[in-house]
Amino acid sequence: MHGRNSVDLTFVTKERAFEDFTQRFPAYQANAHLDDVRAADYARLDRSGHIYLDYTGGGLYAESQLRQHFDLLSANVFGNPHSQNPTSLAMTHLVEQARAHVLAFFHASPDEYTVIFTPNASGALKLVGEAYPFAPGGRYALLYDNHNSINGIREFARARGAAVNYVPVDLPDLRAPAARVLDALAAADPTHPNLFAYPAQSNFSGVQHPLAWVEQAQQRGWDVLLDCAAFTPTNRLDLSDVHPDFVPLSFYKIFGYPTGVGALIVRQRALAKLRRPWFAGGTITITSVQGEGWHALIPGAAGFEDGTVNYLNLPAIEIGLRHVERIGVQAIHARVMALTGWLLEMLTVLTHSNGAPLVHIYGPTVPTARGGTVAFTLRDPHGEDFDFRRVEVAAAARNISLRTGCFCNPGDGEIAHQLGREEMACYFTGATPTSFYEFYDLLHVASGKTPSTIRISLGLASNFADVYQFVEFLMEFRDRCAEDLPWAPTPSLAAVRERDAA
Repeated sequence: MHGRNSVDLTFVTKERAFEDFTQRFPAYQANAHLDDVRAADYARLDRSGHIYLDYTGGGLYAESQLRQHFDLLSANVFGNPHSQNPTSLAMTHLVEQARAHVLAFFHASPDEYTVIFTPNASGALKLVGEAYPFAPGGRYALLYDNHNSINGIREFARARGAAVNYVPVDLPDLRAPAARVLDALAAADPTHPNLFAYPAQSNFSGVQHPLAWVEQAQQRGWDVLLDCAAFTPTNRLDLSDVHPDFVPLSFYKIFGYPTGVGALIVRQRALAKLRRPWFAGGTITITSVQGEGWHALIPGAAGFEDGTVNYLNLPAIEIGLRHVERIGVQAIHARVMALTGWLLEMLTVLTHSNGAPLVHIYGPTVPTARGGTVAFTLRDPHGEDFDFRRVEVAAAARNISLRTGCFCNPGDGEIAHQLGREEMACYFTGATPTSFYEFYDLLHVASGKTPSTIRISLGLASNFADVYQFVEFLMEFRDRCAEDLPWAPTPSLAAVRERDAA
C-alpha cells in the first residue's frame, strides 16, 4: 500500500495491512506490552465493539484505577482537610502527596514550581486571567491556534488596559511562522507585565508548536502560559528542561479518571505576581467583617484553591499518574505516532473513482512536529463537503466515537475554513445565532461554506484495529454525493426550548 496514489482496503485483509504496517512502523510492536494493558484494563472496548477516537476530548480510565481508588476510600475514613482532626490530617497528607507526585511526574523541582488544584484546565486558566497583573502598557499575546479558555483571558487583559495581540497561523499546516511570533514578542515593554500564551499541541489540528518559544519569550520580557492539556496525554513534558511560568492541565485527558480535577503548575516567581480579586473559604488564614480589606490569604498554592478542594478525588491523581508511569509515556507516544503515521498515509490516498480526494486534512499530513489529533472534512466526487452531522450519525451507527464542530478553537477553525472578518462580523453585529448548529446553517445558506470539521484523536489504548476499521468506515463515503446525505438542519436552542415547554 505504501507509495500508491490510491487505496482500496476492500482488497486488503486486516491481517495483510497489519503486517505491512508493522514492517514500516516497528515502534508499534516494540511497545507490544500496550496490547496487554488494553486487554487487562480496557477490555470493555473490545467487549462492546467500540472504536474510541476522542482522546483529545477525554482519556479513558483503566479498570485498575477504579479498583485502587475504591479500595483506598473503602479502607479508610477521610474528612475535610481544613482541620487538625485525624480524618482531616489523613486527607491533608494525601492531598500534599498528590501535589508532590504531580511535580515529580513532570520533573518539576518543588524549589521552582508548585501545584494549584482546580476543577479543570479552564479553571486553571481563569485563575491566571483574573489574577495576572494586566495593566496599561502591558500586553497579552496569543496564537490564533488556542482553546477558547485561552482566548477568554483576553477579556481580563482588555478590561485592565493591556493590549491584546493575536498571531495568525498559516495554511495548510496551521502553523505560525517563527519570525511572525518573534516579531510579536519583540513588541513587549519589559517594564510592564506581559503574558504570552500558546498550546504545546493544538487541540484542533494536532500541530506541536516549538517549546523553544518559552525561553525566547521570557528573554524578551514575557511570562509564558503553555497550554499542555492536549500535549501531556501522549508526550513527555519535562519541566526541568523547559520552564514555562504557567502550565494548565486536565487529568482526565491524561488517564480518564477522575473528572472534575485539574491543576495549574506554576513557577514560584510567577505565583508571586498574581493578585486574587477576591477570597473564599479555604483561601485565607483569617478575615474580619469589621474592617476594610481585613483578610490574609494563605501563602502559596493553597491560597489560590477556592473553598474545599475535591479532596476525595485527589488521591486518584497519583493512582492515575502511576498507571501511566508503569506503561511509560514514551511507549504511549511511540505507539500513537506509529498509528498516526499510517492513518495520515491512508487519509491522503483515499479517493473517489474519478480520482478526487475523499479526505481534506487540516494541518500537517506527515507525522512531524504533530501529535495524534487529526482534523479533516470528507468531500464528495465533486469537491462538496459532507455535512459533519451526517458523518457523526453514521459513525455512531458503527459504534465509533469521534468529535465534530470547531472544538472550542475558533482561530484554527476560521483559518481552516477561510472565514474572513467580514463573514464572522455579520453574526455578531446582527442577531447572534443561539447555537453553533444555527450558525453553521446560516453560513451555509449565505456563502455555501461549511465551517466545521471532523476530529479523531488517538491515545493510550488505541490499536491498529481501531484505525483500520475507521479507514474502512470512511470508504463507505466513496462515490457518494454530499446531497445524498442531507444535513437535516438542527433546531435552534430557542426552538428546542419552545418544543420542550409545549
